[in-house]
Formats: sequence, structure tokens, C-alpha cells
Amino acid sequence: MQTIYSDDHHLHHGRCEIIDGELKPCFEMPSRADHVLARVRKQGLGEVLEPSDFGRTPIERIHDRDYLSFFEGAWQRWTAMGRDGDILPFTWPARTLRSVLPDTLLGQLGYYSFDGGAPITAGTWQAAWSAAQVALTGQKLISDGAKSAFALCRPPGHHAAADLMGGYCYLNNAAIATQAFLDQGCKRVAILDVDYHHGNGTQSIFYERSDVLVTSIHGDPSFEFPFFLGYHDEIGEGAGKGFNFNLPLASGSGWDRWSAALEQACARITEYAPDVIVVSLGVDTFKEDPISQFKLDNPDYLRMGERIARLGKPTLFVMEGGYAVEEIGINAVNVLEGFEGA
Repeated sequence: MQTIYSDDHHLHHGRCEIIDGELKPCFEMPSRADHVLARVRKQGLGEVLEPSDFGRTPIERIHDRDYLSFFEGAWQRWTAMGRDGDILPFTWPARTLRSVLPDTLLGQLGYYSFDGGAPITAGTWQAAWSAAQVALTGQKLISDGAKSAFALCRPPGHHAAADLMGGYCYLNNAAIATQAFLDQGCKRVAILDVDYHHGNGTQSIFYERSDVLVTSIHGDPSFEFPFFLGYHDEIGEGAGKGFNFNLPLASGSGWDRWSAALEQACARITEYAPDVIVVSLGVDTFKEDPISQFKLDNPDYLRMGERIARLGKPTLFVMEGGYAVEEIGINAVNVLEGFEGA
């Protein structure tokens, strides 16, 4: 399996995030991708490729142009104000406020964010841009005939909506690749999100569409981030009704419960009969992940990959979360090796 990777991810290294009522060092850090890349090479998974640059058009197929302009220019506006720390929002258009776009940078930051977990630094735009190109390069490999590919994206993407950043995510890499598949002739794409946290951005992007089936196994949002999406009764709307399938699980869920949910997701994907599958590969389901509550162990990720392979479809793996840094490489590559060996 070929891996696509860009060193540009090192350009994004947030100093802090708002979590548990405190400013803390970011759990989403460059060493995450470094550990995965090192494991890819140690295990001899396959060739590691630099991404091609497909430009802005495929990103604009998913993301609002005004949002992209804001994100691209935010750091320059920030430094012009004499600031040099991470940019974090502190005011959001909540239920009793109007959802209007203010003129100021800080007001716009709140408008285009949903939490305090996506700091913008000097290199964030370039890192996110390159992560999207990594996903698009993986998509191109599969369109050209590869059975599988691994897009080692960082920063991750599944919490990013069309015009909203948050949850460490700025551009939705999996959604961008999915739309590229459709634009190049696929009729149906299934997204399987195995990250511990619900991919609220991915759900919102495709919620009214039938050409993308979104399936997600995640911590129940009644107790877990992102709290406001990911419930079982969210099945899609309009043309998309029946094409969104959430499988929220209780805190402490281990492989038995998690794999049963995977079987349900796989059954729905098989029924949908997609041309290709995009896997949002988060491995923060690991038992020692510092910000998650599931109990999967290293061998479980091999079995996960084996089950996904039995779907029998071309599959693009797109890296998402996973914050037990020493183990993230083992678990991510276990999924890929399980897939390859099936």
C-alpha cells in the first residue's frame, strides 16, 4: 500500500487549546504523524510519496470560499495587529445571539469556529492545504487503479464543516477526496468513520445527499465531544434521508461492542454498494488514549483492517485522530496491514 505524506504538517504546531476548562498544550501535535510515518517505514508497508498539488478547485467543491479566504488570511491579519500568539476564538454566535459575520478578525474567528481546539498559527494554512493535497493524491492513486492507499493527513479533517473549523480540523480531507471521486465518475461513495469522536463536519457536508453514505462509530455525544451531533436519530434529510448512519457507543466500550457496531456499519455499506470507500482512520479508540474512553487494544486494529478489506471495495484511508503518541503508529499501521493481509 502506498502512503502519501507531506512534511508541511510540521508547520502547524499549536501552543495551546481550551480543554477541560484550561489552556493546555495541544494534544494534536506534529509527533503524531511522525510516529505513523516511522511505523509505515519500519514495517515496509510500501512506497512513501510526496503529494501532487491539485490546486484550490477540489477544496472549493467542499468548503465555502469566504471561509477559505478568512482561514488563508487570518495569520497575516493577526500579525498586522501586533500579535504573535496562537489565534483562538473566545466568542461564538450561540443560541441567543445573531449568526452574523462581523468585520473584525476576532469576530470572524468565532463565526467560523465551533470550539477552542483549533488554533491558527503561522503555518496552519499551509499545513492544512498540504493535508488536503495528500488526500487528493491518494484519491488519484485509487482512481488510477490502486486497490488501496493511505493518506497520512495532518492536521486531521473530519470535524471541519463547509464553513467551520474546530476539533483540531480546518479542511475536511476525507470529504474533499470523496467529492473528487464523485466528480471523476463514481456514482456512490461510502465513508466509514472509525475515529472515537463523531465526524460532525463530514456528516453536515453530506447530510442532504444520497451519493455519499456516511457511517460513523463513536463515543455517544450525550457525554462526549462534539456533543451536538452524532446521535442515532440523525439519519439525513431530504434526498439524504437514510444515508447517514450513526452508531454511538457507551464509555468503556471494548472490541466486542465496537466490532458489533462495525458489523452493522459494514452491512449498511454492503447494502449501499458503493464504488469506493473512504475510511476516516482515527485510532483514538485505543485503551490508553488520553482524551478518549474506548478500550481497543493493538491487535484489534489488525482485525479492524481485515473486516474492512472484506467489503471488497477500493479503499482510501485518511488519517484522523489518535493521541496516544507512542502507540498511534502501531495502531494505524495495524489497520493497514490487516487490510493488506486479508
